Amino acid sequence: MVKILVKYIKAGKHEQRLETEDEAIDSLARSISRIGLLVPLHVTENAGQYEIVCGHRRLKALRKAGIETADCIIVDTDKAKEGEITFAENFFRKDLSPVELACSMKDCLDNEAMTVEELASGFHKSEHWVRSMVAIADWPADVQMAIHNERLSVSAANNLACVTDDDYRAFLLRNAIEQGATARTTASWLQAWRAMQPASEAITSEPVAGPGSVQPAIPQAPCLCCGDMFPVDRMSHVPMCGDCIKVIRQIPVSSVQQ
Repeated sequence: MVKILVKYIKAGKHEQRLETEDEAIDSLARSISRIGLLVPLHVTENAGQYEIVCGHRRLKALRKAGIETADCIIVDTDKAKEGEITFAENFFRKDLSPVELACSMKDCLDNEAMTVEELASGFHKSEHWVRSMVAIADWPADVQMAIHNERLSVSAANNLACVTDDDYRAFLLRNAIEQGATARTTASWLQAWRAMQPASEAITSEPVAGPGSVQPAIPQAPCLCCGDMFPVDRMSHVPMCGDCIKVIRQIPVSSVQQ
């Protein structure tokens, strides 16, 4: 174990958390200030440069506490060993949200730190599960934030992520959060939205991913004005320009119902 100046340690390529401010980092910084760094950092060395492999949160806390040196263990740069340490550090430290986990897994794949097979083995899951999780990293930002903030389940959000109309997706997302929509409900919304697409687009759309969402015989969708759910065959399709639709969608549902 050696002491290394904190300013010479790079965070590396595996820093994945979405939030730059973390109360846990503040608490850890105070703890390190009082009793010191109990668990050393693991770093690799290359021509006098150090890159952290394990201990990203501890490095953040050291910097926040203004501590200049840290106890470190220099590990072999062998790819297999680094991948094993990286896996443990990224996925079994503080609980990650599904979106953070997806971003971490995607980063591992993009940087060739691990393969799909290795991730599946590490999580004791199937390769299909890994690919499904990684796909979340490319979902629309508004859907990701709803999941990250625990306002919508992954299964319910999965259907809304397929809606490519940004304004309509925002409208559906707001309703989903307010109503606590399930995957079954958002699947019907997705089906209704696809039913309103030109046939040439609808027939080329990918099927809804996931474990067999039950679809109603007649799809339902929220009313543009009151927000209540209706079968699509009971709803009229009034030609409106995009600007007027945006104005109507911004009107609070409560004011319409009054």
